[in-house]
Order: sequence, then structure tokens, then C-alpha cells
Amino acid sequence: ITDTLWRAVRETDSLPLRDAGRRVADLVRNLGSPHYDLGLVKLRQARSLHLLGGGYVNGIWPHHTALVSGMKAVKELTGARLYATGQGLMPLIGTPREAADLFLGFDHVTVRDAESARAYSLNAGLDDAFLGLRPAARLAVRRPAATNVCIQADMMDANRFDEIVAAVRLQIKAALSEGRQVNYLEAIPGIDRRAYDQLSDLIAEENFFPFTRVWDEGIPAGPDQQWLTTRFHFHLLASAAGSPGIAYAAREGYYDVKHQSLIRLGTGWALDTRASPAEDFPSGKKTLRTKADTLTALKLAEARKIYPSR
Repeated sequence: ITDTLWRAVRETDSLPLRDAGRRVADLVRNLGSPHYDLGLVKLRQARSLHLLGGGYVNGIWPHHTALVSGMKAVKELTGARLYATGQGLMPLIGTPREAADLFLGFDHVTVRDAESARAYSLNAGLDDAFLGLRPAARLAVRRPAATNVCIQADMMDANRFDEIVAAVRLQIKAALSEGRQVNYLEAIPGIDRRAYDQLSDLIAEENFFPFTRVWDEGIPAGPDQQWLTTRFHFHLLASAAGSPGIAYAAREGYYDVKHQSLIRLGTGWALDTRASPAEDFPSGKKTLRTKADTLTALKLAEARKIYPSR
């Protein structure tokens, strides 16, 4: 079902934005294509549809609002309940009025950052990853004290990649001078390798963790593990395990909003932006570790509200 709607949305890329949602909604209502019909008929059997949290419906990818149009069309046909949780909706899609109407008719909607809540007049909540926060934190790998790095090469403002790599290089040199091991971890295969290639003169090959290793073994995290990363979920998970760090905002209006939402919750991390570079790690010991149970409980309460136990 998920793939069916996504394929329908991706095939609207060449259409004007106002026509994309209509095209997907019309397909849901009227069928008529062997490419979609089996999935769309199955879609009509769902009692509820849930747009899971993430930063993929916003002004960067405005055509993705057609996912919401498709969900609304299902509700018109079957009465299915519609949910959206942990959404990151910035930068703004269209006008403030259009933004306010985006989730009109949904039964439950929350967003993960204050900026999205204000712009779309929606309730603020938490990223959906908080549902698995404690198990993920327990999977953190016990390793020697180290500085861990992950810098993406996609979704960057112009020249921002080079700026971040240069800043991280200085931090790595400082860590090595203190006798700390430096690791490089890959969150998205290939995309996160480019920065390592530029820093490999400082980071040994055996300290490069490809995505497959990260997935199988977990991440090195804990109070003795420093982090330097552009990745939102490494920020979230490492801080929940007690790691201090610096988050580098790759794209203004998108990644700075994402990382700031975590800092407001109490990760204790520094945020590096073009306007305000982070010179060093925060001096305090504040992380999400002490708040993990409370935040997980809040997210579980939302999940149980949507899906009450029988």
C-alpha cells in the first residue's frame, strides 16, 4: 500500500503542484490502471491510514502533499481514520492558508518541531523514533572513548559541505591530539562516504563503519563518546545514550529546525550554522539520557490514544 501511493505521487513530478494531488486522489477514487488497482483496492480495506513521522512532506518536496490527498480520498470512500504523527513540515508549503488546510479532515495530527506547529496551526509532539528510544539506546555499543563522525553529502546549501568538512577536520585533529580514537559512521550508504574520503588521512580505514555494520552492531554511544554529525537521528540516539556532540545544520530552514527541536528537548548539543558556528563541544553534561523514559512515555501515550488496547 505504501509503495502504491508513493509510485502514484512520484509519477506526478512533471505536473503543476495544484494538479498533483488531484491526480492521485482521482486514481484512488476511480482506479483504472493495472499498475495501481490491486494496491488501491487493498488500500480500501484499511480501517486507518497513518502518515508516519519524518521530514518528507514540506516545501522541499511539495509534490509529496499528494500523499495526503490520496489518504483523504480513501477516507471519502471508506471512512478510514487518518493519522499523521511526528511530522517535520518546514520549510512551509505554499501560503499559510494552504498550510493550515493541509491536514483538514485528519483525526489526529502532531508535528515534531515548534516551527511546524506554529506555521500549520498543529499540535506539537515528538518524532516517532521516540517510540523505540530506549531499546535503541540499549543497543549502543560499548567501545573505547572516541569521537564519532557522520557527515552527509546530500541536502546541503551551496558550499556548506566543504564548510562542515573543514570544521570537522579541526575537531578531529583536536581529538587525535588528546589521544582519542576517531570513528566514522555511515547512516546512508554512499551518501555519507564522501566526507570520509576527504577525512581518511585522519581516520583509519578500520575505524570506518559502513551502514551494514552500523545496522548490525548499533552505534558507539555513551558519556565517553563524542559526536560530530549532520544526521538528525544520530543526534537523537547518541544523546539518549548520554553522548555529547555538535550537530551541523546542512540546509537552512530544514536541518537547523530539525536539530533545534532536539536541543529544545535537552540533548545538550551545540548547533553549528553558518550564522553561528560551534567552536567546541558544550561544557555541560546535559543529554537526553535522564529524560529518555519520560519522553518515551509521552510518545507511547500518543500511540495508545490512536490505537487503544482492546
